[in-house]
Amino acid sequence: MKKGVVIGFSILIVVVLFIFFYLLFSKDYSCNDGTRYNECSNIKPYFCSNGVLIEKASICGCDKNLGIVSDTCVSSYQNGPKNITLHYVLRGEKREINFTVYKGMTDYLSKIPRYIESVQNPTLLDFKLRLIDEEQQRGLLLPLVVQIESLTKDKTDQARIAISIIQNIPFGNSTNSLKFGNIYVEYQRYPYEVLYDNKGICSEKSALLIFLLREMGYGTSSIYYNLENHEAVGIECPKEKGVNNSSYCFVETTGPSIITDDETEYFGVDRQLSSIPKVINISTGISLEKNLYEYKDAEILINVRKDMKVNGEINPLQYFEFQNLRGKYGLIVFNKTYNSYTF
Repeated sequence: MKKGVVIGFSILIVVVLFIFFYLLFSKDYSCNDGTRYNECSNIKPYFCSNGVLIEKASICGCDKNLGIVSDTCVSSYQNGPKNITLHYVLRGEKREINFTVYKGMTDYLSKIPRYIESVQNPTLLDFKLRLIDEEQQRGLLLPLVVQIESLTKDKTDQARIAISIIQNIPFGNSTNSLKFGNIYVEYQRYPYEVLYDNKGICSEKSALLIFLLREMGYGTSSIYYNLENHEAVGIECPKEKGVNNSSYCFVETTGPSIITDDETEYFGVDRQLSSIPKVINISTGISLEKNLYEYKDAEILINVRKDMKVNGEINPLQYFEFQNLRGKYGLIVFNKTYNSYTF
């Protein structure tokens, strides 16, 4: 065999082996939440099988408040099922997911006192954690986290979907109230109750979103505006994009909005948020990336909004930009259902 042929054949073998090992080791052997193949997820009882999370309670176990039935974790409050549809918008495409909620859990939550006996002078953080950390509801909320994560492997898109789902839950007060002596006060719903009722005020919807984002691994905070009595969510992001020199980006929950757009006008407040908010850290975790397209989109919308206020009109280019953003995020100019402006 000629020397040139031998050399060529050897090179071919090396190239083939390189391609083989590249494909072998570059393949992502993990599920959408980051769990490696044939391992249990941090969310029980899910097991990563060939890239898909499946319930395997016999292997992964269940949280302490749940029982095992045919490889599934079951709550004692899992009765009175109701199917709901949750809507979201991702880059202009309207989508939905179906989810089952249970009256038994809402009945249980409705009987929990809304005050904190164990803390002498409870803070806003204490009240927020009481809502988010309730152990019984956690087992029935985690399947929603898994369902969102199953839609895409992109962690940023997972956050976008969770945010849009909560923004598209209608704004609304509870029909219940609590009596302290001769005084009736507003009933504060738990995150699971917001899902079941398919409505919530800013603080209630924010608690639900914080739960979802935190379980997905994001750093989260509660952003509270005392003067306006308004609450939003903070999601960990580059500090230069954060609220009040924090490393948390503003996320509105009352209606569809763009991440970092904190200049929306609100029905009932009749003005933009002007006070300096209190940023209450809930969890540390992963951060949004530096080149997130929402940062630029929010700047565009804010500038269009400012020109509209100053001049009473916008030019054709701004109108085109505004219509593009409306479709991209499902923005609503004004809607009494959400009690908010988003322009």
